Amino acid sequence: MCGICGYSGVGDQETLSKMMAAMPYRGPDGQGRWHDGRDLYLGHLRLSIIDIEGGYQPIAIADQSLVVVFNGEIYNFADHRADLARRGHRFRSQTDTEVILHLYEEHGVELVHKLRGMFAFAIWDVGQRRLFLARDRLGIKPLYYTTRNGRFLFASEIKALLQDPTIPRRVNEEALYHYLSFLAAPAPTTLFDGIFKLPAGHRMIVDAEGRVRTEEYWDVFDGGSPASLSPEDYATTLRQLLQDSVRTHLMSDVPTGVLLSGGIDSTTITALTASLLDHPVRTFSIGFHGSDYPNEFEYARLASQTYGTDHHQLSIGVEQMIDFLSKLVYHQDEPIADPVCVPVYYVSQLAKERGTTVIQVGEGSDELFAYPRWVDTLDLYDGRWQTYGRLPRPLRRLGAGLASQFSYGDRAELLRRAAYNEELFWGGAEAFTEGQKRRLLSPRLRKSLKGLNSHQVVQAYRERFLERSPLPDDYLAWMGYLDLHLRLPELLLMRVDKMSMATSVEARVPFLDHEVVSFAMNVPRSAKLGGTGAKHLLRQAVGDLLPPAIRDRPKQGFSTPL
Repeated sequence: MCGICGYSGVGDQETLSKMMAAMPYRGPDGQGRWHDGRDLYLGHLRLSIIDIEGGYQPIAIADQSLVVVFNGEIYNFADHRADLARRGHRFRSQTDTEVILHLYEEHGVELVHKLRGMFAFAIWDVGQRRLFLARDRLGIKPLYYTTRNGRFLFASEIKALLQDPTIPRRVNEEALYHYLSFLAAPAPTTLFDGIFKLPAGHRMIVDAEGRVRTEEYWDVFDGGSPASLSPEDYATTLRQLLQDSVRTHLMSDVPTGVLLSGGIDSTTITALTASLLDHPVRTFSIGFHGSDYPNEFEYARLASQTYGTDHHQLSIGVEQMIDFLSKLVYHQDEPIADPVCVPVYYVSQLAKERGTTVIQVGEGSDELFAYPRWVDTLDLYDGRWQTYGRLPRPLRRLGAGLASQFSYGDRAELLRRAAYNEELFWGGAEAFTEGQKRRLLSPRLRKSLKGLNSHQVVQAYRERFLERSPLPDDYLAWMGYLDLHLRLPELLLMRVDKMSMATSVEARVPFLDHEVVSFAMNVPRSAKLGGTGAKHLLRQAVGDLLPPAIRDRPKQGFSTPL
């Protein structure tokens, strides 16, 4: 886990140094720079995880024709390394980074299909004088870029790009409009005008003339197909995939741990990790004091006792939350409307203080196996939504117009969506309705953004879903698809990445191994929900590993007592 940055075009080492200095916490264990002698600069900040002594970057192959900066982990690198060595490739380190370079030698830009892990990297191809960049399939690691005056710049954080004084600091007003719905700016936009993020599952080539070409290389339905399995076989397959994912995610030359809330997701990871280690798992929990907000310490301690973990917990209050606000702004770069960033920062800091550099977290399970509130949405979709949708459109629009005169709330918004044939589901969390946003905006912005509707973002994903999904009529599959593309990579995963890296801790996400995702997204609704609702399939798969009090407890989302 590291920080990367670089640029092509007229520049100097001073700009590169400033970019690196903007995010030192991403790489407290070392720095490296590379310059091609002309107009290409690469920078790297290292958090040592694999090959502590020999893993410094940038790394070049022997003839210096390829050089890479890399952020992330490739969990299957050892298998590729052995195969590449048999094919005559020679290595100077024990790192996954060097394997990426040699895979590029063999497969070019198609190397991304060989990688199992989380990553953001840039490869400079000297012979073709092109820069090749890629972001992992689910968007676990960030990668930002911009172009300015014939220059191309990229970095792990926006603040690094802003070290170039020629880059303006302007709000992207269209992204702001969507942010007010989705709590994060949809990729490829950011809240900064002219600064972009490479979407999850995408790669990019910047050629010698500075032309930028971006393309998608993976989607969640790739690599799997619906199978007519028995309920037991679905559960057995999922159990095997999760065991394998957790096993690969333990790859590390430094101490690892698990963020343990006591919910089914984090307890599953803890249980599987404990079964694979010959020493106690380090677990970390956080709660709140000075509030009536219910803590989960009781369940976390139960899980710790069940698996014999080396458990640590921390309680924070209003003072810590207020003290962190200025750091929150700094580390987020662009607003991420999720107060959970605060406890994630403090629990990551707790892990670091206890000597743990790698932590596993439970993000992604809800999107794959259903939030409890999704069941209510499905009931609405199957019932009143379909019935109302069969009414004549003029009548629906009349109802929406009347409702908007009395309210801009959720019910009026649902009537508006039904009246204009928009989707019912816009994501697992929404902030403001379309009517509320229009009331918030200034007259200038209302005029400037006239005709803009955040359903346009949703509709683009809906069309891709209908085109690609083997389960196009499965509305639960649609809900998972949208959140895996919109809310998960740009809100939930970014809160984990930015807050953990602010403490120089690497966070890993076993539920988002792409093989687990491909399997889960091809499981029909009937098998996912079964007779017990949300997380039914997950409970079937791992229920025997969990204490009944945790297995059967209602979901309590990890949130913050604002």
